[in-house]
This record gives sequence, structure tokens and C-alpha cells, in this order.
Amino acid sequence: MRARPKAPSAAADADVAPARPKAAKRPGGASKAKAARPKAEPRAPAKPGKTAKKPARRENARAAGADRSEDRKAPPGDAQPASEEAAGAGPQDHGAGDGTETPFLTPEVEAFAANMARFWEESGRAMSAYMRPRENGAKASSGAEQIADIVKTLGQVAERWLAEPARVAEAQRAFASGFLDLWAGTLRRFSGEDAEPLVRPDPKDQRFRDPEWSENPVFDFLKQAYLHASRWAERIVEEADEIDPHTRHKAAFYVKLLSNAASPSNFVPTNPELIRETLASKGENLVRGMRMLAEDIAAGQGDLRIRQTDPASFEVGRNLAVSPGKVVYRNELFELIQYSPATELVRTRPVVIVPPWINKFYILDLTPEKSMIKWCVEQGLTIFCVSWVNPDARHARKSFEQYMREGIMQAVDVAREICAVEKVDTVGYCVGGTLLAITLAYMAQTNDERIASATFMTAQVDFTDAGDLKVFVDEEQVAAVEAHMAQTGYLEGARMANAFNMIRSNDLIWPYVVNNYLKGKAPFPFDLLYWNSDATRMPAANHSFYLRGCYLHNDLAEGRMEIGGKTLDLKKVMTPTYNLATREDHIAPARSVFLGAQLFGGPARFVLAGSGHIAGVVNPPARMKYQHWVGEEPRGTLADWVAKAEERPGSWWPDWRAWLAASDATMAPARTPGDGPYPALEDAPGSYVKVKA
Repeated sequence: MRARPKAPSAAADADVAPARPKAAKRPGGASKAKAARPKAEPRAPAKPGKTAKKPARRENARAAGADRSEDRKAPPGDAQPASEEAAGAGPQDHGAGDGTETPFLTPEVEAFAANMARFWEESGRAMSAYMRPRENGAKASSGAEQIADIVKTLGQVAERWLAEPARVAEAQRAFASGFLDLWAGTLRRFSGEDAEPLVRPDPKDQRFRDPEWSENPVFDFLKQAYLHASRWAERIVEEADEIDPHTRHKAAFYVKLLSNAASPSNFVPTNPELIRETLASKGENLVRGMRMLAEDIAAGQGDLRIRQTDPASFEVGRNLAVSPGKVVYRNELFELIQYSPATELVRTRPVVIVPPWINKFYILDLTPEKSMIKWCVEQGLTIFCVSWVNPDARHARKSFEQYMREGIMQAVDVAREICAVEKVDTVGYCVGGTLLAITLAYMAQTNDERIASATFMTAQVDFTDAGDLKVFVDEEQVAAVEAHMAQTGYLEGARMANAFNMIRSNDLIWPYVVNNYLKGKAPFPFDLLYWNSDATRMPAANHSFYLRGCYLHNDLAEGRMEIGGKTLDLKKVMTPTYNLATREDHIAPARSVFLGAQLFGGPARFVLAGSGHIAGVVNPPARMKYQHWVGEEPRGTLADWVAKAEERPGSWWPDWRAWLAASDATMAPARTPGDGPYPALEDAPGSYVKVKA
């Protein structure tokens, strides 16, 4: 008889497994390794003198790996291995307690299994960090109101569609037809043919930049299926008839928010880059990511505070907000910083900067290379900057009027006394600009001329087109915020920060979720994102007035707002204004700023800068980034203005400096902070800015 080839040893698959005895031949020339595989149903007990066949036991690694040669007899009633794997020929042989090892249990598999155990351990820590403050009553469960509003809003869209069954059927056909076309194209690609994509991502979309999203038919299908479904959902909202504009706006925002969250790029099994990372690191990336998730939940005291940068890399006063100066005044609401001069002569009129109180002032004094304050001082300007308090329950009743009187007006008076001038120039950034406009309108009613000019940087006074933040402002949501603030005396900075992040979730949420918690990589140090995460609280009375008077009712633009017993009218503001908008602003859209610039009664200059709410403002000339447009006074529509405007390269700062010089080019000896009627209290950047929320 001709012997069959020997079954390969498990040692061929794993270096750690010893050689096995040769399989004995069965009578008739057939080896036991070629015996029929066991059936699904168990065999009846073997008759005396005969041996029953037994399937390989893969579930028990301790028993199934014993060294079994084919000439070994099993006792009556016991089964023998009936397959090549059970005979020691395949990878299913698990090893036993006699010193042999499992062939597929390589060091890589062992490392992956160990990392998965550590992953679940870290998952438990993350869950504990989330539950602990809720169990001890330190934090109530949150998010129910937001979820309810999402369900209610999208339900209204569904209700409108269901009222017209024929349109629903047509929409379903369009959805299914797109998927069939996509599937047909994918099958052609699997056959080696080319297929034109059904849908392509936006060129600016960074989620699908890995080559495998296009080169691998499976991942290309996932990408296109997601894009097709998300864009179909957006069209459903756009084409929903008889829905009021606010509901439509909310529905479009929520659909975008949910579709961003559902992107296949956000999950390990559907993201080729994450799959490669997980296999290469044997799951270590998931362990690191879960550890960071637990740390970030603990840092948020039970809520996830996504780290967008390395917080240990920055410190206010050490490598941020380092322009030299002194705190020359302090009250309950703000510290006033006077910056040290960099020239022997300075412009006679000082400049008082009013930053937003929903963020910290040092966005204008980041690193020295990006500092607008440093640049202004080098241009011969005397700069005073308001540093708002990070409010707590003690400031709950501080009103908008008090922020005007005890804030802007007090800062203006201090600057006037120190510089011995009658008037000052002012700058208002974002909501600081809104407060400045309200102050100017009040001063116009009382014939107060202490302010010579006002610069508004991405600041709104007309909230008709106020952008995606209006999604969070309607009567029900404002009432819910007010009820919450009534308990604490303020709105937590994290809630406002989350709202800003949700507006641009594909830039400010999901890239960091993927990088931090799935890739397990710490984010890069970035000063701007450190500032973005350094949130502040909002006092209850002030914030309620702002939400209702500006976002909800637009009282300032429509001439209904009352402050200090005066009804405000922006047309009576004859102070010259410089109005800066940024082209890609999601917080103060350029259309909104443009409309507001037309409401002032005095001469108005409008400038449009490239980029967004922060990068378009903080754009030093030396970097030569972006561009800006200048033109006639704002009239008509923004599109018409842009069509006639002149585009200039680089920063808008020199244009603004020239505008200031045109109103006052006289010079005076430089003023040293602390020399004069207000002695220095401490070095810049002061104490208020260092209080964490």
C-alpha cells in the first residue's frame, strides 16, 4: 500500500509547539485523519469491543490539546478525534497541561487579549467617574431637555411628511434608488471595473482623507452610503412644507448633528485608519483612549470634557497672556489692565478693549507672535483691557445694566483719568461689542460723549440672522435655562462651550473623540484650543436679559430695549464705528454683522476678513494669512457690498490702525502703568483671568 502524506504538525504553525508522533495508518491504507467528520447529533454509545468516534473539543483548551497519536485507543464509550484538526493537523488543537502550547495563542494574540482586559477595566473607571457624582447627589442627570427637544422637532418634520403619503413614497423611492445604484457600482468595483461615485464628500471634509476610503470598495461603499443617507435626510428637512423657519432651522441643525455623530469614521470597525491602528498596537490604543476618557469625565466632574489640547503645556501668565502691564483697577465685575508702552510717544487717546465675558480676554493676548494687544502697543497705542470676573453665585443678580455701568463706563472713566483725556476709543469683541453698542445707545440718550469711537469685532446688534446659536433659543429652552440658573445663580461655562462645539461638531468634537479615545493619542499643544476650553460662567440675571432681549426678541435692533429707564435707539448713536465681520463666522455671521452696522446713525466703516470668528480676528500682519475686503459704507445686502469691495491680502489690523489715526493722530509721552491716580495692584494678567470654571 502507498502511504498517504503525513499530516502537518502544529509546530509548523507555532514555533513553541513540539513535534507530534506520526499518525499510524489504519487497516486498508486510510489514516484516521481522513475519517469522516462527526455529525451534528451525538452518536450512540459504542458496542463492546468497538470504538466510537468523537468530535474535537474546541471549547476546552485544557483537555483538547493533549498529544493524541492515531494509534492511541480510547476506552469503550469514549470518542476519538475524527478530523485532521483533532489529530494534531490544524490550528484548532489548543494545547494541554502537558507542556504543549496553543498554536494560535501567539504573543500578539496574548497581548491583544490582555489589552482587551485592560480596556474593560478602564471602561469601568470611566463609568464610575460618570456615575459617582450622580449617585452622591453632586450632579443631576442632564440632557433630557435637549433630547426631548430633538425628538419633538424632528417629529414635527415627520408629521408634515406623513400628511402627504405620495411625497413620502417618492422620497423613499429616491432613497432606495440611490442605494441600488451605489450597490451596483460597488459590485462593478469588486469585479475590477471602474465605477463613478454616486456621491462625493466635500473637499474640505477631513473625515475621509485616508486613501482606503476611496481605494477599498468596502470602505468606499460605507462612505458613500453614509453620505447618501445624510444628504437625503437633510433634503427631507429642506423640503418639509409649512414648517415655521425656526423649527426648520432647528431640524436642519439636529439632523446635521446626528449625522455627524453617525459617521463611519467615528467607529473602529468601519474606519480603516482605526482598524490599522488597533491591529498594529494590539489594542493598546483603545486602552489609552479609555484611560483618557475616564480622566476627562473625572475632570468634568461627571460630564465629558473633551480635551482639545494638552492642558499641561500652557499656563496663563507663563506662556499665554504675557504682555507686560499692571492691573490698575478692580471691582466686583472686572479688573482693568493697563499695558506697558513699547514706544516713547503714544497716541493721545487711549483704547479701552471690552472682550466677551463668555470667554476670557487673553484671546487677544495669546503667544507674543499672535497677540493683538502686543501689536497695538508696538504701534504706539495706550491699551487698557477689561478682564471680566468668572462669576459665581455671588454675582447671580448682576444685571446687564450693571455690566454697562460698573463695567464699560467705569473702565472708560479710569482710562480717562489715567491719561488725562476727555474721550477714549473703544473696542468690543463678540458679546462685549453688543454690550458696547447698548452702552453707546444709552449714552446717546443722556448726551454722554466720553466715547470718541467704537470698533466692533464680530459683534452683533441685529440678531435676525444670528446663526446656529438661535437653535438653542426659543421660549421653552430659555425658560429651562432660567430655571437651571435660578438654582445655581449662574450658567456653567461647560454648557455654553458645548453649544459652541456642537455648532461645529465635525471640527471641535468628533476629530478629538477619534484621536483621543479611539487612536489613544494625546492632542497636540495648541494655544487657541487651550483658550477655547478655558470656559467662564454666566451670571443669571445678565444672561437671561441677553438671551431674551437679543436672541429671542431682537429688542435692540427693533428699538424696544430699555436700560436704566431709557428706550434705546441705535440711530441716535452718532459715534464713528468700525465694523469687522469674518467670512466663515458661525457665531456672529457676516450677514448679521453687516445688517447691524447699518443701524448706527454715525459714519460706519465695514470690513470683511477671511476665516472665522477667532482666526479672522486674531490674524497678525506678519503671518500674511487670509485676506480682507474694504469698500463703501454698509448699505443694501452683503453680497452687493462684496461685489464692489476691494480685496486686500493679509490682516485687517493695519487698516484699523489707519482708521484710528484718521480720527486722532496727536501724540503724548508714554504712560507707565501705576504712575498716576491709580497705583498698580498686581502684574498683568491679573487674578480674575486665572479663576477656573
